[in-house]
Amino acid sequence: MIKAVIIDDEKSAVISIEIALKEYCPTVEVIGKACSAKEGILEIETKKPDLVFLDIEMPHMTGIELLEQIEQRKFDVIFVTAYNEFAVKAFKLNAVDYLLKPVSIPELIRAVNKVSESRKNQTAAAYKLDNLKASLSGKVGLPFSSGTEFVKISDIIRIEADGSYCKVITSDGKTRLISRSLKEMQTSLEEESFYRTHKSHLINLEHIKKYSPLKDGGLVEMADGANIEIARTSKAEFASLLKDLYK
Repeated sequence: MIKAVIIDDEKSAVISIEIALKEYCPTVEVIGKACSAKEGILEIETKKPDLVFLDIEMPHMTGIELLEQIEQRKFDVIFVTAYNEFAVKAFKLNAVDYLLKPVSIPELIRAVNKVSESRKNQTAAAYKLDNLKASLSGKVGLPFSSGTEFVKISDIIRIEADGSYCKVITSDGKTRLISRSLKEMQTSLEEESFYRTHKSHLINLEHIKKYSPLKDGGLVEMADGANIEIARTSKAEFASLLKDLYK
């Protein structure tokens, strides 16, 4: 959810943007509103939004002057104004978009989508950096909604798909549901001793207890006692891999 603050000296404009966001941009939650730049700064400092919809022409202090007063900006900005002569200045301040009043709904949706895409890319980049740092110490980051837990790669027995999430089973007997897909975890561990046996399973070859080839594939018994299916199309490759590893 993108938490947003709306700042505009026209109360009707604030209400209009809030209604449009509620109806057409369900990923945005309005957590604060202000009808002056001074009130807006207070809302930003106390609410700490992800996104600010900001008018430019306001009494006593413009929206551009407001931004210049904030030393470490940690939110995206979409300018909403009746004037187009400030566009160049706005984009120099790294605004995501510049919307003219009356705001067009398609343009509003497009601007919000820009913010969503930018935030996704930033999150992915941060996750990759965390994993890079962790891999240097033989660990991998397991992301949760509240943060990231780092566990030893050698302690992971297997990983099982669970919709767009996956379960990580470790040698301490714990099962962790994390906010990453199996494909993403496979990519993170591609240089490690893991093998994708099936569309739903990624196993650590170091934790195999028994392999039983079957006509249509096979079964692998893991250290936690789980029997994992080997897909028929992977049977030959898997058998060859085991032969090379344990010859």
